[in-house]
Amino acid sequence: MGKITGFMEFERIEEGYKPVPERLKHYKEFVIGLTPAQAKDQSARCMDCGTPFCNSGCPVNNIIPDFNDLVFNDQWHNALTVLHSTNNFPEFTGRICPAPCEAACVVNFNGDAVGIKSIEHAIIDRGWAEGWVVPQPPTKKTGKKVAVIGAGPAGMAAAQQLARVGHEVTVFEKNDRVGGLLRYGIPDFKMEKIHIDRRVEQMQAEGVVFKTGVLVGNWPKDTKVTNWAKETISAEQLKKEFDAVLLSGGAEQSRDLPVPGRDLSGVHFAMEFLPQQNKIVAGDKVKDQLRADGKHVIVIGGGDTGSDCVGTSTRHGAASVTQFEVMPQPPEHENKAMIWPYWPLKLRTSSSHEEGAEKGVLEREFAISTKEFIGQNGKITGLKTVRVEMKDGKLTEVAGTEKEYPADMVLLAMGFTNPVATVLDAFGVDKDARGNARAHSEEGGYITNVPKVFAAGDMRRGQSLVVWAIREGRQAARTIDQYLMGESELPR
Repeated sequence: MGKITGFMEFERIEEGYKPVPERLKHYKEFVIGLTPAQAKDQSARCMDCGTPFCNSGCPVNNIIPDFNDLVFNDQWHNALTVLHSTNNFPEFTGRICPAPCEAACVVNFNGDAVGIKSIEHAIIDRGWAEGWVVPQPPTKKTGKKVAVIGAGPAGMAAAQQLARVGHEVTVFEKNDRVGGLLRYGIPDFKMEKIHIDRRVEQMQAEGVVFKTGVLVGNWPKDTKVTNWAKETISAEQLKKEFDAVLLSGGAEQSRDLPVPGRDLSGVHFAMEFLPQQNKIVAGDKVKDQLRADGKHVIVIGGGDTGSDCVGTSTRHGAASVTQFEVMPQPPEHENKAMIWPYWPLKLRTSSSHEEGAEKGVLEREFAISTKEFIGQNGKITGLKTVRVEMKDGKLTEVAGTEKEYPADMVLLAMGFTNPVATVLDAFGVDKDARGNARAHSEEGGYITNVPKVFAAGDMRRGQSLVVWAIREGRQAARTIDQYLMGESELPR
């Protein structure tokens, strides 16, 4: 414990934001991280609990009390070592993880949680600044070859772990750049892509080979990705050339809203809208980019993807942005005595919501359902809605609450249902009831029904957080290493 009475002496310190008018002019990050002195005071609030619930609240089981204590004692390099022992990419999680560790923090039971995420952010950013993050190539090679399909956080974590114990790892990615949804789903104002690029350089120095623009399996010719992929490789070829194959693609099948008028021009999935802006920021040219300039935009979906659509639309200069959520508005504060240490249901206001509110363009609507898209000459002009309420565990329409909203653009951000089945079908992998790869075993749950084929991340567990993807990639790497070598020194 850094300071026995620290949790009583110091208040929680939130990371700062640059002013809204300034940050709306660009797509760069705008979070102001903690200074070393602020991080030390914040780490002093850690109680070094006998049972640190933050560890179990964190999907990668970060050893949080230990790195807090090291920061308090100005041992930043050692703090980074502890952080990296459980998390390959803390610069990702320190920016976009919702921090379930803080919900589980003991101080959070009757006060404000320790700012664990902000401390993690400070540690890794200092590590990069000081040059402490360096390649860790293996001391010997095993001669075993592993193919990783999908270069998102799960695939990257697995590839790095496997390369560091001496396997030859090749990562295949259908997109033109590495990163998966980190690259083309998360806006740059939440996480700039330099953080991915630096990790790719580190992993290449450790022996990982990345092959982008490669489709695995037999994709229909009319799918969009076939228009720009450089090559296609069959599942049979991969199984023949490699000793193990890991399927670690994302859950990219967006949840649709099949109501009348769905085929009108102007109704788009969020993952049609967001990746285009990321490509523009990266310097690419996008023909007929979907833009919200001067439009009345409605975002259907109240989660993180919906919030990202709000932030991007505001930066485009939308005339108005209305975000729909079908569930009732949650309470502003949770009942901690009933919920702690679990993830609470409460009203969450993101930086994008704050931007839209300050600019005067954002409205958030809860307990509302879309009945129909309406339009003229094939183009969206609005939608019909009805209020809903929970009765006997079901959402029920409230009579007399029908209303029409004007809309020039509608973005569907209602989450993702399952992976695109093409890769799973190509390998003959069994799927569960939700369409995810069925991969269960006593060894860790990553082995599929197909010999030497494994699955991890969203492809196995469905849509989830980046921190869960990293955990799954790390654990799958251990399972694969054990399969290839008979034993493994990689962490569980």
